[in-house]
Amino acid sequence: MFTEIQQFHKLITDSKQILFVFGNPNDIDSLSSALALSKFLEKQGKKTDIACNNFISPKNAQFLEGIDEIKSELSFLQKFTIKVDIAQAKLDTISYDVKDDLLSIHLTPKHGQINKENLRTSTSSYKYDLIISFGAPDLESLGALFLNNTDLFYKIPLINIDCKSENEHYGQINFVDINSTSVAEIIYKIIKNLGEAYIDEPMATAILTGIIFATNSFKTTNVTPNILSVASQLIGHGADREKIIKNLYRTKTINSLKLWGAALTGLKHDSNKKFAWTVLTRDVFMQAQANENDLQGLLAELMNNSPEVDSALILYEDEVNSEIKIKGVVYAKKGNDARLLVAPHNPRGDKMFALFNANIQGLKQAEEEIVNYIKKILR
Repeated sequence: MFTEIQQFHKLITDSKQILFVFGNPNDIDSLSSALALSKFLEKQGKKTDIACNNFISPKNAQFLEGIDEIKSELSFLQKFTIKVDIAQAKLDTISYDVKDDLLSIHLTPKHGQINKENLRTSTSSYKYDLIISFGAPDLESLGALFLNNTDLFYKIPLINIDCKSENEHYGQINFVDINSTSVAEIIYKIIKNLGEAYIDEPMATAILTGIIFATNSFKTTNVTPNILSVASQLIGHGADREKIIKNLYRTKTINSLKLWGAALTGLKHDSNKKFAWTVLTRDVFMQAQANENDLQGLLAELMNNSPEVDSALILYEDEVNSEIKIKGVVYAKKGNDARLLVAPHNPRGDKMFALFNANIQGLKQAEEEIVNYIKKILR
């Protein structure tokens, strides 16, 4: 670990603008870890951006300082420059127009002419000179951030931080510690080695948030005396445990509880496959006066509290542009891959948690096809 931290420190020192990425907007462990490390590096004079594909701030994480600055996509990564030699043809006017997605630039010289021999083009280097990923077992789990910018991820040095055993070690530096309870615990070890004196209240609160989220408030089986000591140290640095608990676990509205009740009432279970699923119609959402954001945390809560379930699915109807669409959320424990369970529907997410849109007419038909497919895939 010490050698890796030395390498980490050198890459950070040599970098000017750093991109932080994670794949699942509801992964509060990765989200809070990125916020904490971002604040730490900004204190070292570094510029950082945090991005997550299609990011929408989870309600129970909105108390974290800096969360509003997380980007939902990457833009302005490079500049394309056109240079024109006008030594022999001074310009009179410049104009442009766009038609059928084609940009036309019109150069009118005062005298002489401009031809292709007078033109030069160039592409600037990337905006970022280092990437750090959080909780992403592979690059594909970053979704469109990676798929739309593959050159960026292959040309720029990348530090991979994760605690999952299935991580593919795709970084130049891989902080992959499967004995850690969370990504946040790894971040704390890194920051403690590089400059513990810089840890302030927002940074400590963010790290402790990740640890509490990942351990379900210290209820998971991998909780050790060491992680309890880490939590105590973070509280000593000013982490607000009461604020964390209040926001993570005491923010359910009556409408959310109504929706959860309907989902659990209709829960179905295949004990042989250790698979549970439920289906929600648009009418259920309307009766509960809830929306799809109120589903956040339901599957994780079910998985954490039921040893009989290793994977779970919610299928539901959502109104998009006055049209009913069928969407889904799937959750899987170790040994299964949430994305593979719904692979025909182009899922977004990682091996543990994935979202998808089902291109199937009718909720009943979608349930039959998707549930049967998942049962065939499950071990």
